[in-house]
Amino acid sequence: MSAMGALSAAAVPAVAERRAGGMRGAAAGPVALAAAPRAAGSGLAFALGGRKSVAMGAVAEMKSGRAGFSYEDFEAALSGGKYTCDFKSGDRVTGTIFQVDSKRGVYVDCGAKTAAFCPITELGMFAVDDAADVAAVGDVREFQIVRDMDAEGVLGLSVRRLQTGVAWERCRQLMAEDVTVVGAVVAANRGGILVVCEGIRGFIPTSHVSVRVQDKEQLVGMLLPMKFLEVDEERTRLVMSNRRAVVEADTRSFELGQVVEGTVTAVKPYGAFLDLGGTNGLLHISQISHEHIGNVESVLSEGDVLKVMVVSQDPDKGRIALSTKRLEPEPGDMLKDPKKVYDNAEKTAEAFRAQLAAEEAELMGASDDE
Repeated sequence: MSAMGALSAAAVPAVAERRAGGMRGAAAGPVALAAAPRAAGSGLAFALGGRKSVAMGAVAEMKSGRAGFSYEDFEAALSGGKYTCDFKSGDRVTGTIFQVDSKRGVYVDCGAKTAAFCPITELGMFAVDDAADVAAVGDVREFQIVRDMDAEGVLGLSVRRLQTGVAWERCRQLMAEDVTVVGAVVAANRGGILVVCEGIRGFIPTSHVSVRVQDKEQLVGMLLPMKFLEVDEERTRLVMSNRRAVVEADTRSFELGQVVEGTVTAVKPYGAFLDLGGTNGLLHISQISHEHIGNVESVLSEGDVLKVMVVSQDPDKGRIALSTKRLEPEPGDMLKDPKKVYDNAEKTAEAFRAQLAAEEAELMGASDDE
């Protein structure tokens, strides 16, 4: 029997009773969601269909024997009041969960004339095995409408879409503030590693990974400090840098003119890279000695341990510039007698720092005079 057919059959005694003046009691409100969902052969919890759902609620009230739900009340339930059809995809709505299907999702009363449905895959940014783990009957939640009413009048809702938008906005704010965050490594590939930041999957290129391992798969499961390089929600592109975060943290412990010890990890035509205990620094060819050097490999080799001076640092680019030239007691000592340079490194550096301090004081004095 159709819903309207059921309404006609159920309404006969009610109409007769009203005509006889037998209807009594306070008016009852609309009951578009009054009928409890029941399993159907199609696997749906119950059929929902725009005005049909409201009609079924009216039938339930009439059949229950509760007096006072008149045809005027029924029309009011259809035409306005608590329930409305003024919803569109992209809207944010607040709704109350009134049924939880552990495997499928949750049914929500969000003020529509029919129930709305949020599938289990849309209950959050992370995979959910049981809807009951993250939702309960009576919970009031905010959702985003991701699908207009279908043929049965059901709105499609999502928590995941809402949370994702908030997460992208959060990432934009963190990048603007140049904040260091911590993210978990979830996978590795030839180009770098995949991480999760604020619930969003991001990418760290190999050149921006400070942790040195033979196989990047060893990093999976680790928590790494990261800086934002690119946040592009439209292209779903989140690029991070572990190196920038590490260098910024380490450079806070370095001072200009400080002497540190490092190990040569790579020799290039333009200079040598040194490991300073987890932080990389560059000893440029022009900063090795006062004497001209045509070939870096003629002076330095991988594995050499050097004493170097920190001459500049750029946390934004993750760079620390080093020098042995500034440590030479006499021009050319790095080529003639490196041991002499290292033995006198602290003394030479102290004189250099004193010179920097004097120059800074002179500049401040000139500024005060102006």
